Amino acid sequence: MSDASSSASATPAVSSPPPLAEARGIVKRYGPTVALADGRLSVRPGESHALVGRNGAGKSTLVSVLTGLQAPDAGTVFFDGEPAPQLADRSAWRRRVACVYQYPTVIPELTVAENLFLADIHLTRPSRLRPGRAARQRSAESAEYAAAARRTTGRGGLLSWRKLRAEAAQVLETWNVRVDPDVRTAELKVEDRQMVEIARALSFGARFIVLDEPTAQLDKREIERLFTRMRGLQEAGVTFLFISHHLQEVYEVCQTVTVLRDARWITTAPVAELGRAELVEAMAGERIADRVDEARDAVPDEAPVVLAVEGLAGEAYDGVDLTVRRGEVVGLAGSSASGKIELAETLAGLHTPHQGSAEVSGSRLPFGDVQAALRAGVGCVPRDRHEQGLVKSMTIGDNTTMSVLERLGRYGFVGTERRRSVARDLIKRLDIHTQGPDQPVSDLSGGNAQKVVMARALASDPSVLVLINPTAGVDVKSKESLLARVDSAREDGTAVLVVSDELDDLRRCDRVLVLFHGRVVAEHAAGWSDRELIASIEGVDVG
Repeated sequence: MSDASSSASATPAVSSPPPLAEARGIVKRYGPTVALADGRLSVRPGESHALVGRNGAGKSTLVSVLTGLQAPDAGTVFFDGEPAPQLADRSAWRRRVACVYQYPTVIPELTVAENLFLADIHLTRPSRLRPGRAARQRSAESAEYAAAARRTTGRGGLLSWRKLRAEAAQVLETWNVRVDPDVRTAELKVEDRQMVEIARALSFGARFIVLDEPTAQLDKREIERLFTRMRGLQEAGVTFLFISHHLQEVYEVCQTVTVLRDARWITTAPVAELGRAELVEAMAGERIADRVDEARDAVPDEAPVVLAVEGLAGEAYDGVDLTVRRGEVVGLAGSSASGKIELAETLAGLHTPHQGSAEVSGSRLPFGDVQAALRAGVGCVPRDRHEQGLVKSMTIGDNTTMSVLERLGRYGFVGTERRRSVARDLIKRLDIHTQGPDQPVSDLSGGNAQKVVMARALASDPSVLVLINPTAGVDVKSKESLLARVDSAREDGTAVLVVSDELDDLRRCDRVLVLFHGRVVAEHAAGWSDRELIASIEGVDVG
């Protein structure tokens, strides 16, 4: 053997760095319920790693363990090859990982600067700085305390607002977050609030950020800006775990994907090597063929007009005319600033327009009164099931039937068994996976919770069904189930208005109207191409 070959054989192989975050064999039970039976995850430094699965697959449980919110019953979490800190050591967890949720956790009434350094303000508030052995001991023993004091305190150990604002501006500049540190976070757009939360996590030293459904409240342009910022942060050494039900986003922004199903790890693969059909199959446990829009009869011109809107103008829209015939599904598309949601909410009784009129089956539709709109024949699935669609303290039966209480009894008394019977029918009709109508609605997964909201909208047998982002935040199977209800409503002769940012939702429509800056600027018949519709939404002429 030559010297060269001997030297080569003696050279040790270069080992790859350990995963930035890793979960092995995570098990978590809640009483008899197994929330996670085999959770696994391995995230490499600097990547965007997708975590996908149907509602109830175990994603939230794995994230809660991975972020130190709860301990697993079995299994281990590692960061940079080292075991995770003890749960009580919150500062150690903050230096390793942070989660930015779908609904921001910043405090709306505080400024950006105050939210960025809220933990520091808590540590250095005057009651903690009074002379005494305990305070001196804490100062000597806690590096976090000392760092907080340097960032936010001035003479005498008192909070320095000037120093706080300067430090906040520095953090925002470092991570290219262009917001005013003195503005209240309530005044920020959702995407900017998310970036403030990311900057806050990075200021603690964390370089691993979990993004839980970050695009659920963003329009197309805002999503594109978020993805651009994510790529920039990746280049700066930040690693992301990206959780989304929108699989196209996984392909746009992630390099690796892990699939959970039925509380177990199924696969981890490079995104570029896993086709969409294979990914859906891994999530669902069965092959769901790509849906091909079946040819269907067009709504005849002589079909009666159920919803007629004329000259409607409000804060976000102006001069809107539209009609929806019996058995017709009409879509409303546009950016978040197009006015489409405000228009739909007006028809559901949530707003009062400045001018114009609307009729349902020839009768004038009252505005600004949800109950009056319901009596006029308008059912609605609102845009936010958490804040507008569900009463979480009530049961599934209560939530599904609250719009038809007058049908369930006489003289103001609701028959309990009658309510349960109606609720059971709705549960069966919508295929809601539940133990029964008396189960708390707060126990349900996102997809089943959205079905409850849909069930209540259908309970009154409305003449007009207004659906606002009806499949937001639900898994693949729940999405198909909800959209199948749109088809059923159409067959039943209901006039349906679908407002959505999801192209799959709009494909069920006979026509799609596009709003741009509050006005209807285009109409697309069924069979439109993605390119045509997106161009209309963006205000681009592709003629």
